Amino acid sequence: MTFITLVRHGQTDWNLDRRIQGSTDIPLNETGRGHARAAAALLAGTTHHAIYASPLVRARETAQIIAGAIGLAQPELVSDLREREFGEAEGMLVADYIDRYGDWHADVPKAESFDQVAERALAALDVISLASRRRSAPTAESVIVVAHGGVIRALLDHASGGTMPPAGAPLANGSVHRFEAAPGILRLLETVTV
Repeated sequence: MTFITLVRHGQTDWNLDRRIQGSTDIPLNETGRGHARAAAALLAGTTHHAIYASPLVRARETAQIIAGAIGLAQPELVSDLREREFGEAEGMLVADYIDRYGDWHADVPKAESFDQVAERALAALDVISLASRRRSAPTAESVIVVAHGGVIRALLDHASGGTMPPAGAPLANGSVHRFEAAPGILRLLETVTV
């Protein structure tokens, strides 16, 4: 079993504007760097063995700040942790997206479906869990994974059987979600907003 702490990246200017980022590579703003430092302070009191991140700069920088603050090696980048690709909706304001498409599960041209995001994110966590088991068998290992709102939302939805998070409720930048994981298993333990 592996303990996985999922952290949503810190704020970007597009988060502040309520603009859909998707795979567009937007950096953290100063508030976002503060979110990363706050998440690191929250995580500093517990043991973590490794850190992973989406390769998108906002997640990568958040992970680098956390790693530096709590004494971990640089994050390992995992492509399948990247944010949902929103296709033609990337760059749209959230209000305009909802007006045009109706909801987050809408069929948007050139966009990934919610189920596709969940499938690749779960596969990425399985790979991370297997790697941690090889490093630490027979004891459990604890790792940090810095990802995106859409990825974390898909994983929360999967782990809760569709009851979390509430439809339309945003996940806070810098929020922390702790799971117990093994290949094919994902169980939510705790959610904390920094």
